[in-house]
Amino acid sequence: MKNRIIYVDNNATTAVAPEVFEQMRPFFCERYGNPSSIHSFGGKVAYEVAEARRRVAALIGASQRDPDNEATEIVFTGCGTESDNAAIWSALQVCPKKSKVVMSKVEHPAVLNLGRELDRRGYPVAYVPVDTHGRLDMARLNEMVDDQTAVVSIMWANNETGNLYPVEEIAQVAHAHGALFHTDAVQAVGKVPVNMADSGIDMLSLSGHKLHAPKGIGALYVRRGVRFRPYLVGGHQEKGRRAGTENVSGIIGFGAAAELARQNLSVENERVRRLRDRLEKGVINTIPAVRINGDSENRLPNTTCISFEFIEGESILMLFDQLGICASSGSACTTGSLEPSHVLRAMGVPYTAAHGAVRFSFSRYNTEQEVDYILEHLPPIIKRLRDISPYWH
Repeated sequence: MKNRIIYVDNNATTAVAPEVFEQMRPFFCERYGNPSSIHSFGGKVAYEVAEARRRVAALIGASQRDPDNEATEIVFTGCGTESDNAAIWSALQVCPKKSKVVMSKVEHPAVLNLGRELDRRGYPVAYVPVDTHGRLDMARLNEMVDDQTAVVSIMWANNETGNLYPVEEIAQVAHAHGALFHTDAVQAVGKVPVNMADSGIDMLSLSGHKLHAPKGIGALYVRRGVRFRPYLVGGHQEKGRRAGTENVSGIIGFGAAAELARQNLSVENERVRRLRDRLEKGVINTIPAVRINGDSENRLPNTTCISFEFIEGESILMLFDQLGICASSGSACTTGSLEPSHVLRAMGVPYTAAHGAVRFSFSRYNTEQEVDYILEHLPPIIKRLRDISPYWH
């Protein structure tokens, strides 16, 4: 393992798959035409973009029932954050007589911080609490969603704990009050089955770099028949729903990664799950005073959030880094904050445990040998840190 990086931070980002990179390569220097151009050089690129769109649609079971057999429910964006913002802003625009937004307290910052910005602008925003396992309080959700609600936005899978949320049930609650339902599915897509053809979800956000595509490319699913106002206004790209010259190489990469993810879904749910469970079992059997944060029965197959009580998670990560192990203390979008994770605080995790939380998130490229390497070095790291902790003795 010497000089090797052991990367178990795949919820932050993933490596671009070699097959994905090879499919992207020609679109940098050889097939560089603008897909919106009228000439055939650009038109051939437009065909490849349409094929990538169909591949992304196939991954989530989206509709392709239009005269040109194009997956018109898929809008390519710059990232998951843009998709989240576009969905929520659009819902507020198309429902001008309604202004309320409902979201959970454990949303990704892409949604949660937008909620805070909307609150500052005078929009009423309600935050649904979770229990100690991070499970959504459905009774409170039902109370909060009312006839003034324009949109409910609840993530499909939590990026820190891996918890999965009952998005179809939530969509029904939203629709009962005439509200739209959006879900940030950035962490779910490619890891759990998604079939939008049989879904009541109105809008769904995806991000390429979470499933072995490059950074800087995302998508927003907009269900056929749902009114939509563009977030970026300008040219006619994406059928007028997202202006700006298409990131062709990124789109091609996203399509290739979507196809790979569809083919490897069983790997995620079998081999990757075994790696995660192997790590959890090893930690529990060798280290005292640990806790697994989240819903152990209903979560992503690749994610575990483990608290090591009475020590700082950042200290663990620094010592990990010296060994070439890459993990995280939560969302990469909140790194740098001295406060413990907002997700763990919403769950009521004690500060002595919340500060010592480390998230491990696996991919199909991880191995049992890497898990065993982590388990070899983690117990002495924890002992070393607890020996100098004023709270452990």
